[in-house]
Amino acid sequence: MLRDQLGLFDAQPDRQEIRLSLAIAGMMFAALLLILPLRSVPWGEIVAFIPTIDAVMFVGELITATLLYAQAAVFRSRALSVLATGYVFAALLLVPHMLTFPGAFAPDGLLGAGTNTTAWISFVRRLAFPLAIILYVQLRRSDLATRPGTDQPTAGIGVGIAAAVALSVVITILTTSGHELLPPFFANRSDLIVSYATGYQTVAFALFLVAAVMLFRARKSILDVWLLVALWGWLIESLLILTLPGRFTAGWYGLYGLTLFSHLIVMLALIAETNRLYARLALTTAARDRERDVRLMSMGAVAAAISHEVGQPLAAVTTNALASLSWLTRPKPDVAMAIKAQQATIEAGQRTFDVIKSVRAMFTKEPATPTEHSLNDLVRETASLLDKELASAKVSLNLEMHEALLPIRANRAQIQRVLVNLFLNAIESLAATRGRARMLVVRSMPVSSTDVLLEMIDNGVGIEPEEIDNIFEAFVTTKMAGTGLGLALCRTIVEEHGGLLWASQGDGNGATFHLRLPCGDR
Repeated sequence: MLRDQLGLFDAQPDRQEIRLSLAIAGMMFAALLLILPLRSVPWGEIVAFIPTIDAVMFVGELITATLLYAQAAVFRSRALSVLATGYVFAALLLVPHMLTFPGAFAPDGLLGAGTNTTAWISFVRRLAFPLAIILYVQLRRSDLATRPGTDQPTAGIGVGIAAAVALSVVITILTTSGHELLPPFFANRSDLIVSYATGYQTVAFALFLVAAVMLFRARKSILDVWLLVALWGWLIESLLILTLPGRFTAGWYGLYGLTLFSHLIVMLALIAETNRLYARLALTTAARDRERDVRLMSMGAVAAAISHEVGQPLAAVTTNALASLSWLTRPKPDVAMAIKAQQATIEAGQRTFDVIKSVRAMFTKEPATPTEHSLNDLVRETASLLDKELASAKVSLNLEMHEALLPIRANRAQIQRVLVNLFLNAIESLAATRGRARMLVVRSMPVSSTDVLLEMIDNGVGIEPEEIDNIFEAFVTTKMAGTGLGLALCRTIVEEHGGLLWASQGDGNGATFHLRLPCGDR
């Protein structure tokens, strides 16, 4: 289903995202504690401050809205569309906010602004975000209850943008031409009317609190976590506003710094997570295409080899079995001839088994003559080849190589195929792990004067005890899309090199694969 692939918009956050979000929330609270003692310190008016801050937030909020709209269009999510519309509406209000701010472009502001025009625009902007999040939470429930497909309603992106534009125009007209109809915020361009401002910001704080509680109770995705961080920032801003005596103080400038950060945090999270999802998708697609091509070639070659090579000995098995049955069912059974036919059947069956074992050799282009190689170097080279897969699955690799290890005598390409298969199996097992760090330890050691041992230890999902004994059998697999040939071929390769390959359960979690190979001087 499509929703299984939403990633940022439906995937459960891991510990890394949660720790990072808590750290950022703590930083914002620490910033509040630093600003509070300086909230009343006069700082002087910086003319370019508001236009600069508003321009940065305008671009950031439009980028956030674009990313949300893109996902809303793909997955037909009305919840994401409403959330994006809230960002568009807030971004559009930044234009009149900047133009009407006293002293930014004119002493009393442009557009016929009054003393409280900018304050009311800012207040409406603040209310837009919790309202958008409340609607987002409510609509997401209906989105999840609707089966995705052609019957699902469209996200209504065009309607949302038109509504945002129309509403921003109405708010601009109301706060400029009709500013005398609105209750005051400021007595003059810098001094707050504390009683009125306290009442307004209490309403905003309560609305932010309701949105935060609703989102916390319904949180399901990484996006929800970062929206909660943004809401935490907005709650802190509301507390800071309640303590400010007016504009152009250190606290007022700090407030806008917090506002900028809390508004951009969602955009930064969207960009970072979208890029990570794109990289993961690219790696997954490349791996899937590579596996599909290899599987098609391998299975096609296996099928051709089996039909051609196994056909004759199987036909002999059938013929000799029928002959034996015929000798035994005669009026005067000829036991000697029946025994002879059964012996021929056994020989034909053995030939069939030998043919199946030799099928793998058809795919080996390298010469069969083994040469001496460093097992440690092969492991390091294989780990380097699979670096992207390890990084994508967030696997921490620890190589514990015995540096005095004797070289092995083997076919380099075949042993490396075994190592690649064991690495990929470990990565797939670790990728399904939740709630703990993903660790893969590869350890090499001598076990005698003639053999070396390689252990690959992971703390993934592990192997069921009843499956330990048969995972190396052909066509036996624990994967949903596996063929069951990988480990069987690995064991065949290792045994042909005079070695052993087996698995055991890990200590607590995961599994351990053991690879024992003869040294070169054996």
